[in-house]
Amino acid sequence: MKSRIFLLLVAFHVLAGSLIGQTAPPASTLPVPPNAAEKTDAKTPAPAARTPASSAPTPVTPTPATSAPATPVGQAPAQLENPAKSDSADSNESVATIVHVVNEVRVVFTVTDRHGHYIKDLKRDNFRVIDDQKPAELRSFRSETDLPLQVGLLVDASNSVRDRFKFEQEAAIEFLNAIIRPRYDKAFVVGFDATPEVTQDFTDNTEGLSAGVRMLRAGGGTAMYDALYFACRDKLLKQEQIGPVRRAIILLSDGEDNLSHVTREEAIDMAARAEVIVYTISTNISGMKGKGDKVLERIAEATGGRAFFPFQMRDVSDAFLSIQEELRSQYAMAYKPANFIADGRYRTIEILEQDKGLRVRTRKGYYAPKQ
Repeated sequence: MKSRIFLLLVAFHVLAGSLIGQTAPPASTLPVPPNAAEKTDAKTPAPAARTPASSAPTPVTPTPATSAPATPVGQAPAQLENPAKSDSADSNESVATIVHVVNEVRVVFTVTDRHGHYIKDLKRDNFRVIDDQKPAELRSFRSETDLPLQVGLLVDASNSVRDRFKFEQEAAIEFLNAIIRPRYDKAFVVGFDATPEVTQDFTDNTEGLSAGVRMLRAGGGTAMYDALYFACRDKLLKQEQIGPVRRAIILLSDGEDNLSHVTREEAIDMAARAEVIVYTISTNISGMKGKGDKVLERIAEATGGRAFFPFQMRDVSDAFLSIQEELRSQYAMAYKPANFIADGRYRTIEILEQDKGLRVRTRKGYYAPKQ
């Protein structure tokens, strides 16, 4: 009897085990919920993101999706749709206005006769303008003897100009005192040897300018191209310009450069971008034009200025007087180029005067703005 009961218990146990095996799959085959993989991935990188003790931990900023889940993902574009159209319409109007402005090129120039005397009574009909080798439409023309000036005085303070440095300082001070009018014109002073140094920033205070010139001390190498590049890019190009102005640099140097990082042509190119005319005054007192003098001629010619070679000290003052007269003897015109494209390309300017015996001096070109 006992053996029968034991056999029945064993059979019941085996039957129950087989039933359980059919209704409950093994743990390895359990179905994975759809979000389980995402939750697992979000948690598993945490150990790997730990940084070594020697490294600073990287802060984690919550994304807007987790910090503000109430906002539907697709709603932002719908909200921005109308403002975008409004901005587009406004931008089209502003672009049209800007294109109209940049299509008018402003240029200031002087006219001299065969003897270098300034001609100040010419009329609009005396001139034709060639822009990028095509005739341009002249929009406005006037004689200007009173344009506001933005002037940079660049003085070579290297060892090579030590001989007459003091005299040149005094001549420069006399020039600035005569040409800068309070509340109208502005000037700055830069001395350079190995590096350019601003001894007086833009001001209409002639006493401050005089002090800036007297602060200059001769000594060191010569980085003339760097100084010219700096004065055009970091000073004149960034100076506010309201209406026509006359931007000019007076460069006193022997033209020898042995330390610059930029080339002569790069300095000239920057002068063109800043619409600066450069007047050069050579400090060479040898009585013969040297290599440096040819460099000064190239810079002046390329920017629409003049090169002066005062071999005697008293001639330095005369050079400053000539520059002063030219800055007050000028014409201003605005014209519309033909086939103008705002592509950032360099475009040449040529102003032709009907009288072949007259000479027009102006900048050689400009850079068109980019769209």
